[in-house]
Amino acid sequence: MKRRLGVSLYPDNSDFNEDKKYLDLAAKYGFSRIFMSMLEVSEGRDEVFRKFKTIIDYAKSLNFEVMLDIAPAIFEALNISYDDLSFFAEVGADGIRLDLGFDGNKEALLSFNPYGLIIELNMSNDVAYLENILSHEANKPFIYGCHNFYPQDGSALPLDFFVSCSQRFKKHGIRTAAFVTSAAGKFGPWDINDGLPTLEMHRYLPLEVQTKHLFATGLIDDVIIGNAYASEEELKAMSAVNRYQLSLAVELVPEVNDVEEEIVLKNQHIRRGDITARMVRSTHVRKIYHEESNSPHDNQQTFQRGDIVIGNDQFGKYKNELQIVLEEHLDERKNKVGRVITEEHILLDYIKPWSKFLFQ
Repeated sequence: MKRRLGVSLYPDNSDFNEDKKYLDLAAKYGFSRIFMSMLEVSEGRDEVFRKFKTIIDYAKSLNFEVMLDIAPAIFEALNISYDDLSFFAEVGADGIRLDLGFDGNKEALLSFNPYGLIIELNMSNDVAYLENILSHEANKPFIYGCHNFYPQDGSALPLDFFVSCSQRFKKHGIRTAAFVTSAAGKFGPWDINDGLPTLEMHRYLPLEVQTKHLFATGLIDDVIIGNAYASEEELKAMSAVNRYQLSLAVELVPEVNDVEEEIVLKNQHIRRGDITARMVRSTHVRKIYHEESNSPHDNQQTFQRGDIVIGNDQFGKYKNELQIVLEEHLDERKNKVGRVITEEHILLDYIKPWSKFLFQ
């Protein structure tokens, strides 16, 4: 399933011209979906329609998919029936996200709406919600899943719970989404904004690291910035993330030689299938560079988790094998050539047997 990047808009809390500028930037960097909140509307139906259609029409001109986040109160406030979703189709949305669920049969019926609107479900509950909907013979291609975001510091999901919730959707082949948070973003739907991530561990990490982590889990197809507005620098960094294999940011040591730098940065790395707990071994590079000499340097130290080491001339057949250290150890036959940046150590657990990975 193709993986995508997205942004969030809050038309009831933002300026149309600023929203346009943000969408222009996002489109420039390859973002293709929008989470648009309709939880805070306070005007009449006609004014709400005009405001949302204006920004949605502009988003569609840039080829964004637009999902509207709605709650039962919106249906009441705008005098909309669940049996008639024409308002959302006419305003130009591609789908609606149900912030609150129903009995399963209702969601299944909504997925057969005559407008082809996607019905996006809340993923952040570890219950058989999706299974119930699918058991009512839902129109599965029109069902998406999307996690919540959490504005209050300390209130977002722990990793193990997130994984359990996400697996419920992924095992059925449902398109999934989750939120990351921008350090530059200042607002969302509510008056509290300590960031808007799905995972608590992401709240103060760089945006691109959050993005790498969600894609590395293999459980999320669409990564959406929860708060607005992310900076251009953040959008650019997030757009540069490899969505299909892990690419780790590395800091090289000053003494790294040309051969070592080439081994690290110019090769497709593959973790050996018969793994060890001590390190990730990329063994095929030693065959490519078996004739290249590699004098010892930076080898008189205890290697720490995240260090990148390469076998030196003292290491026989293992000369020029690359390893990422997982457990600290000392081995003078290896040169430390760099380290995975500290913020990305959380990604090391996702290098599985036969995993493909890169360094940048």
